[in-house]
Amino acid sequence: MLSNLRIFAVNHKKIPSLHINDMYYSRIRAGLKRIKPYVPLGRNYSSLPGLIGNDIKSLHSIINPPISKIRNIGIMAHIDAGKTTTTERILYYSGYTRSLGDVDDGDTVTDFMAQERERGITIQSAAVTFDWKGYRVNLIDTPGHVDFTLEVERCLRVLDGAVAVFDASAGVEAQTLTVWRQADKHKIPRICFLNKMDKTGASFNYAVESIKEKLKAKPLLLQLPIGEAKTFKGVVDVVNKEKLLWNPNSDDGKDFERKPLLEMSDPKLLKETTEARNALIEQVADLDDEFADLVLGEFSENFDLLPAEKLQTAIHRVTLAQTAVPVLCGSALKNKGVQPLLDAITMYLPSPEERSYEFLQWYKGDLCALAFKVLHDKQRGPLVFMRIYSGMIKPQLAIHNINGNCTERISRLLLPFADQHIEIPSLTAGNIALTVGLKHTATGDTIVSSKSSALAAARRAEREGEKKHRQNGDAERLLLAGVEVPEPVFFCTIEPPSVAKQPDLDHALKCLQREDPSLKVRLDPDSGQTILCGMGELHIEILHDRIKREYGLETYLGPLQVAYRETILNSVRATDTLDRNLGDRRHLVTVELEAKPVETSSIVPVIEYAENVSEDILKGSQEAIENGIHSACLQGKVLRTIAWIPNSRCGNYFTFTDNSSWYLFNYDFCLCLKMCTKGSEES
Repeated sequence: MLSNLRIFAVNHKKIPSLHINDMYYSRIRAGLKRIKPYVPLGRNYSSLPGLIGNDIKSLHSIINPPISKIRNIGIMAHIDAGKTTTTERILYYSGYTRSLGDVDDGDTVTDFMAQERERGITIQSAAVTFDWKGYRVNLIDTPGHVDFTLEVERCLRVLDGAVAVFDASAGVEAQTLTVWRQADKHKIPRICFLNKMDKTGASFNYAVESIKEKLKAKPLLLQLPIGEAKTFKGVVDVVNKEKLLWNPNSDDGKDFERKPLLEMSDPKLLKETTEARNALIEQVADLDDEFADLVLGEFSENFDLLPAEKLQTAIHRVTLAQTAVPVLCGSALKNKGVQPLLDAITMYLPSPEERSYEFLQWYKGDLCALAFKVLHDKQRGPLVFMRIYSGMIKPQLAIHNINGNCTERISRLLLPFADQHIEIPSLTAGNIALTVGLKHTATGDTIVSSKSSALAAARRAEREGEKKHRQNGDAERLLLAGVEVPEPVFFCTIEPPSVAKQPDLDHALKCLQREDPSLKVRLDPDSGQTILCGMGELHIEILHDRIKREYGLETYLGPLQVAYRETILNSVRATDTLDRNLGDRRHLVTVELEAKPVETSSIVPVIEYAENVSEDILKGSQEAIENGIHSACLQGKVLRTIAWIPNSRCGNYFTFTDNSSWYLFNYDFCLCLKMCTKGSEES
């Protein structure tokens, strides 16, 4: 027993080896029947990834499963529809976690940021990788708040399918429409999950009707609820004509039974299910010609004889064609309906090879990946999430960034598990990777193996474009696929606690901008303020809190200062005398200044000198005079009255010496400066 455990641990840690030695295989298998394996990961598995029953696959298949067995999916919904709770149950039932987390308790896997756990909302997307019945699932939990819509956008850009979660009592909500349109833009096949069927006011029919009316989609009812609100206790599998009932005494929802519907025990439910199945068959037949031929040819007289496998295959094709969306229901919080949802994800959503990406033909199997997210880790530095479309990524691999036109080297390769990751030796096409060591790669950058590979792909695209009479720009668009960043809608100023902390603030903002492309930072030329431009008040509030927690800066947010414009309405004349000793020199100067409006508008002031101003005085003071006048145009007399000479403030009048700085009114006026010297010891 002990020797079997020791051998297993050694071979499991030796990840770079591709196959487990056959000599060890039988010994490990015998040992697994008697002991529960331990996997040294950050979070404990209840079963090994890649284990199905007592069968052990090679480590190569665990890390790089067949591409047909990969599912890249996202969870999207309106805020508070239950995305994170559904994700938490998925991870628990798949064996990734040993306990059920709760959003209210702040212990969920994907909401690991302090701000997320305090507010009980998802702020940034989190990727997790797990296995379900022989399938590798790369899942991304996305935010539901409108301020973080870019997180949804850049994740959908690299996913092959999505699960749209709905609150069964509310149906389609505001942000549901937004994320649905984003999925439409990227042509993402979807599954609908009507969550919170146990909630007071939950209505299956109302939610389905809202999908029809508001989303203009064709729902395929694969399940029917058994009860609603407080009476909800299970679901009916319409395809297989079975009922799934969860044990009310079970705390985690793992204990449920699947029973066939019988005429004797459930006559009413069987009748409803038969009608729903017949309607489903007719609906799918209208959308899929191959299935229609099958139904009309062999099963036209009795739909009950149609095998469930044939119907499931047809639903898969319809889902991929995006002509309809399968609909399932359950309650993630009450641990009901999540396992059938996982089965539907692997059964109906596409694998990477079933998605059509035209640009892949230019690369001929070479590396082609898209960087869709960047995080900053205090120990590892920038972490770049990549979707690999073709080729393979390994540690110490040199890659070429087409957008940045630079070459970088990947130091480490990780498999994402929310905030904890596992280091791996390689990752193939169809997977989502986490890379360490890329200093210049940003969101939306296209990654290839080398510059020559990019040039070769461009030539192939150009030749193909000439055959199809396309323009060269079309080929470039295929090669440089990116993420569309929305324009900011909320603006405020940010200031460091002191001038000495300004470089630290600039560094923090630079890092946050690389992580979040929807954050824009600019310097206002009129006020000199640093302006934060974001997607909403909550967005800026979260960034402000992150600067404080992660970078240790107590910054201050404030409103924008309005850049008022002032002009001269009437002529005005002022005279002032300066009599001062500077060192061993006495300066005695009288200044007479006149400001008046001009007929034509001018951006810069027109400066004229009186005839009695001597050239000797202008020779030493003209530059200071004109610099001061031009600087004065940046500030208004009404907004703030500032007139000063170094170490002296002179009220509303304007005096000057060499190298003085002084401010005047704004533009659209003419200056007539008259200056005479009444006397000085040294001028």
